Amino acid sequence: MAISPPSERIWWNQPVPRTELVWIIVAFLWGLVMFFMMIYWHAAGEQNLSNEAYRTTPQAFAQKAQEMAEAYTVREEADIPVVHPPPDSDVYLIARLWQWWPILELEKDKNYRLHISSLDWQHGFSLQPVNINLQIHPGYDMVLTVRPTETGEFSVVCNEFCGIGHHNMIGKMYVVE
Repeated sequence: MAISPPSERIWWNQPVPRTELVWIIVAFLWGLVMFFMMIYWHAAGEQNLSNEAYRTTPQAFAQKAQEMAEAYTVREEADIPVVHPPPDSDVYLIARLWQWWPILELEKDKNYRLHISSLDWQHGFSLQPVNINLQIHPGYDMVLTVRPTETGEFSVVCNEFCGIGHHNMIGKMYVVE
């Protein structure tokens, strides 16, 4: 039993006020617009990455990254190897407290399969100023096919809070001719 029951027991037979009906129609139409815009921007906006995810272990991923670094290191910056892998190859990037490892040096207009994984906690991969964002989870190998179109130095930023040193988790990626 309601505290103050409606005077008419069958409330859905009551007329809906005109202003309320207008707002219901506006909200429904706006929802349709937003739904179809999501489909449009996914297809035409090129803002959503088509990526793959595979189960892995931190040890297996670290081993692959280490092998790549040993094979293709060209120099070091602040005790971090700068790796220049060949085009059309698999490239590995490790996220760990509070570092991106190694520094990647890629060639402009060449394709690479970029593998990213975390060895410890959840991290966020943000490539700036390109604005590519991914969630990086331990135990998963996130794979993107990338084709750099501009040369320069790009920042890799962790955009998911990962602990006390999160604000220092900034890496580099170079794109060269």
